[in-house]
Amino acid sequence: MKNRITDLLGVKYPIVQAPMGWIARAQLASAVSNAGGFGIIETSSGRLDEVREEVAKMRTLTDKPWGINVAQAFVRDPDIVRFVADQGVKFVTTSAGDPNRYCEALNAAGLTVFHVVPSLAAATKAIDAGVDGLVVEGGEGGGFKNGRDVATMVLLPLVCSKFGVPVIAAGGIVDGRTMAAAFALGAEGVQMGTRMVSAAESPVHQNWKDAILAAKETDTVFLNRFGPGPALRALRTEKTTRFEKEPPENIMAEMSKALDLYFGGDMEASIALSGQVAGRIDEVKPVRQILEETMAEFDATIAALSSRYGRVSQPA
Repeated sequence: MKNRITDLLGVKYPIVQAPMGWIARAQLASAVSNAGGFGIIETSSGRLDEVREEVAKMRTLTDKPWGINVAQAFVRDPDIVRFVADQGVKFVTTSAGDPNRYCEALNAAGLTVFHVVPSLAAATKAIDAGVDGLVVEGGEGGGFKNGRDVATMVLLPLVCSKFGVPVIAAGGIVDGRTMAAAFALGAEGVQMGTRMVSAAESPVHQNWKDAILAAKETDTVFLNRFGPGPALRALRTEKTTRFEKEPPENIMAEMSKALDLYFGGDMEASIALSGQVAGRIDEVKPVRQILEETMAEFDATIAALSSRYGRVSQPA
């Protein structure tokens, strides 16, 4: 495949791995890049010293393109632009904040910048800030969300109808059929989060992966819709089911023991962020298999639709 996203990222497949805090590090990101997709190193953990170590590991694990996400709400380092530019990457996503904050400086440093947007208003602001493209994220995706969530089926074609920049679709993307649907709605690339959390190379505890495999399509909860702090989509557990009806005063305080869940396997210690596609995942697979199966199914889906619904002009 060749389009604007593959050209900008320098990849074989226009499939991007979501920049999930603590998870999107060298082990997973390098596997994605080596398989033909685009791995991204996170900064949302806020631990830039550790991120520096992960960046160093990336250079030993892959010679393929990869990028960094700047999660503005969690990064307090005023030199983050210099830090990112010094890593030698050419592509960065920004999220969780005002796109005006870093876009100009990142562009001036020679980086391509995509901003993550959950609404048309946010997309408009990002375009005005001068971004090179958008990651359009529907509310069915996992992680930090806009309290006024909009599904990918509505948000993606809306944004694509207004702007001509390349778009990566996120939220609800798990396989070739959903990738084909995203392309039909205007995207030129897709981002996968929950599918990558459950991958063989994902560093999270097996208990989290097993919870994804066991989840039904209704087994995520939307938390903290009315604040204060960010809204979240997470797997349903005893804790999150309680929080769904009775939000804690400080939702972010509940992430203080995230590592006990992420890597210790205690599913009640914190909040396991997850998208609704958990209900469609029933097997742990290596990243390479995920990407190759996704592309094969994408091609088959497009071909089947063309064969079944394509119209041949009839002579007068």
